[in-house]
Amino acid sequence: MRGVTEPGPLLRLFAFCGYAVLLAPAVVVLVVSFSAGEYLTFPPPGLSLRWYATLFANGPLMQALGTSLVLGLAVSALALLLGGPAAYAIARLDFPGKGVVAGLLAAPLLLPTLVLGLGLLLAFQPLRLVATWPGLMLGHSLVAIPFAVRIMVQAFAAVPREVEEAAWTLGATPLRAALRVTLPIAAPGAVAAGALAFLVSFDETVISLFLVGPRLTTLPVVMFQYAETRSDPLVAALAMALIAVALVVVLLVERLVGFQRALAKE
Repeated sequence: MRGVTEPGPLLRLFAFCGYAVLLAPAVVVLVVSFSAGEYLTFPPPGLSLRWYATLFANGPLMQALGTSLVLGLAVSALALLLGGPAAYAIARLDFPGKGVVAGLLAAPLLLPTLVLGLGLLLAFQPLRLVATWPGLMLGHSLVAIPFAVRIMVQAFAAVPREVEEAAWTLGATPLRAALRVTLPIAAPGAVAAGALAFLVSFDETVISLFLVGPRLTTLPVVMFQYAETRSDPLVAALAMALIAVALVVVLLVERLVGFQRALAKE
């Protein structure tokens, strides 16, 4: 078996340049978030924590943050409850129309979110679901479930069929074998799927713009509306708060199960 060769200096340089290009905007936003000035300028005239203090003292922003957190957790649970059985069926079962079902579950990812948001608005308006928790949950789940299904399909497919078949020979029904054997082995993938569904919901802006209202709105929408009328570093501090939430979720998944195991890759 041929060994893996170490990357050369040129490849390392290209990788470093790529990382620098990707991370440069985040670094700029991080520095500006500590600005002591009144406007978005780089480099900042001084460093201060005033905009973080202003952020946490802003009632509407904190209320929107709480809404986004609760909504993300609800969408994550819904994505696992609805996407888990679908992913198991696609990965483990053979039935007519299997490819069609898989294609339908991935279809929302192929459509622009602007089209999805407008379609949801037209569908939810007669049902009085606009600016309601059920409406937001259903709208966010439409784009979160395909991501969750894709990860869980990989997780279920990585479980050896022999393990499940051995449970059958010991008297377990197919349902019990799936719940007691296959699901625990694929649990890291479910954790990663739930985390990704949470992040998709937490960061969703376009669909939320169509479905929120004055009494129920999400943090990305409030951030978008704030940036339309103001240009102070509070936007940068808020952006760093969003990045911090995403990093916490990613590090939590890495700490609990590890991404390589969670994505079911050998």
